[in-house]
Amino acid sequence: MGQTELTKGKLLIAEPSILNDTSFNRSVILLSEHNDQGSIGFIINKPSQYVLGDIIPEIDSNLTIYKGGPVSEENLYFVHRVPHLIPDSIEITDGIFWGGDFEVVQELLEKDELEKEDIRFFLGYSGWSKDQLQDELETTSWIVIENQYQNIFGISDQSFWKDQLMKFGGEYKLWANAPENPSLN
Repeated sequence: MGQTELTKGKLLIAEPSILNDTSFNRSVILLSEHNDQGSIGFIINKPSQYVLGDIIPEIDSNLTIYKGGPVSEENLYFVHRVPHLIPDSIEITDGIFWGGDFEVVQELLEKDELEKEDIRFFLGYSGWSKDQLQDELETTSWIVIENQYQNIFGISDQSFWKDQLMKFGGEYKLWANAPENPSLN
């Protein structure tokens, strides 16, 4: 299967070959940064058991927090599509931004001016050192695709990984329908 060039804003779909990897099995990652120093991304299809108010009690919010990846899992990160409301954001790709002034985010949440389709919070991130992600692509760990979703923040379903594999057809369809834990079969 031909690979799309690695650039920020692309989606990484976990290959079935890494199903034993507890951090990344069945993951879809938004690549937020990719340069000669390394790569950073956030897993967009794995909600945690937490909501924002659980992690930051002074914020009265029931927005779901997602498992962003195995690096710095004690830190909270966010990606959004409202740079006109959140200063100091970094553009990832058309209409998707990373970070910004968290105090402003807190105020917007208190005023109920952010919808769940505007922002997504993550505990931790996925990170690769220089050339590491490229090496993983060559060992069939990831499929790189263009992000064709107007609003990735509307993606919350864990079946998103399966849906992506089904589009690839062939043996991917078999893997897409395999049980998450084959030993329970």
